[in-house]
Amino acid sequence: MEPARTPTSPSDDVRTTAPTGRALATEAVHAGRDDLAGLGLHAPPIDLSTTYPSYDSRGEAARIDAFATTGADPQGPPVYGRLGNPTVARFETALARLEGTEAAVAFASGMAALSAVLLVRGSVGLRHVVAVRPLYGCSDHLLTAGLLGSEVTWTDPAGIADALRPDTGLVLVESPANPTLAEVDLRAVAHACGSVPLLVDNTFATPVLQRPAGQGARLVLHSATKYLGGHGDVLAGVVACDEEFAGRLRQVRFATGGVLHPLAGYLLLRGLSTLPVRVRAASANAAALAERLAADPRVARVHYPRIGGAMVSFEVRGDPHEVIGRVRLITPAVSLGSVDTLIQHPASISHRIVDADDRKGAGVGDRLLRLSVGLEDVDDLWADLDRALGERAAEAIPPREALSRAD
Repeated sequence: MEPARTPTSPSDDVRTTAPTGRALATEAVHAGRDDLAGLGLHAPPIDLSTTYPSYDSRGEAARIDAFATTGADPQGPPVYGRLGNPTVARFETALARLEGTEAAVAFASGMAALSAVLLVRGSVGLRHVVAVRPLYGCSDHLLTAGLLGSEVTWTDPAGIADALRPDTGLVLVESPANPTLAEVDLRAVAHACGSVPLLVDNTFATPVLQRPAGQGARLVLHSATKYLGGHGDVLAGVVACDEEFAGRLRQVRFATGGVLHPLAGYLLLRGLSTLPVRVRAASANAAALAERLAADPRVARVHYPRIGGAMVSFEVRGDPHEVIGRVRLITPAVSLGSVDTLIQHPASISHRIVDADDRKGAGVGDRLLRLSVGLEDVDDLWADLDRALGERAAEAIPPREALSRAD
């Protein structure tokens, strides 16, 4: 197997420059807040209103008619919380700027966001989806079970073009993938899609490490619960895309009610301001832990993305459940992207809903553990992992399968 290598990271221009030309760190702090000084404010306001008074019912009717036609944000005063919210709109503006898209539409969760995309495509008769495993377990289940009337063809990246049909409405990939951290060539995949929209789940990478829209993706999905919020205290999803598709998503959000609460929108906007700092610091910790794990005889294989990031997956030689039970500093819990480090066993939790054969075929084995690395001191994290991995064998163990990176 390939030898362990020093983890790489994206080029400086990808990491530090936003599509607007301003530095990404600057954009993360100021996007969605540009008007505050003119309003005499420093912190963004939280608008908790569910409805808004209006003495101009004719004007309100015209705005509602316009929304029904195109899904565009209603001009003028807000109408109703399900149509949109000013606080949430600030987060949407900021995320679109960071991802380099015309718009973004926020939802109550990542799964609500993905469901809205499938409903938009299904509403015009394009219910077939081409997807590449692995995906987040609930995304996999949503497609496989056909809960929204969709039909899925699973393939590898090289087979996407051949899997397309006249009724294909979407191609879906996740890169780096959950939980194996496998990566795909997004430009090549976008080319293979032709005119079919490509949706890239960018939850693990965030716009700090990768911007799929610049590589040909029409839709960029985030479980904003993870790195965008960054503190484990907000549940949300968002799709960054062009304005035309955003209009359709807003219409679905209005009709189905999968709206994001304004307080969540406020927390997400606050989370974006520290996103570059958090991702880079956690990625440095993850890279160091990946190297230490790869050199440890108690670990059979380590998966770490070529673009870097704060996620590490590793396969242990012993019982993974015992490792989970022995951590003390690291928190044994689902989810990821928080400031503290989390560990979980995908085959038991996040991907349990996926058929066992499909799960194993996608590389989600029974000995695989997923580590979301936080901002703690890396030596403290390693001390906890070292203890959790158990006693080292007295005799030499045959050479392991080193550090793995997907091409």
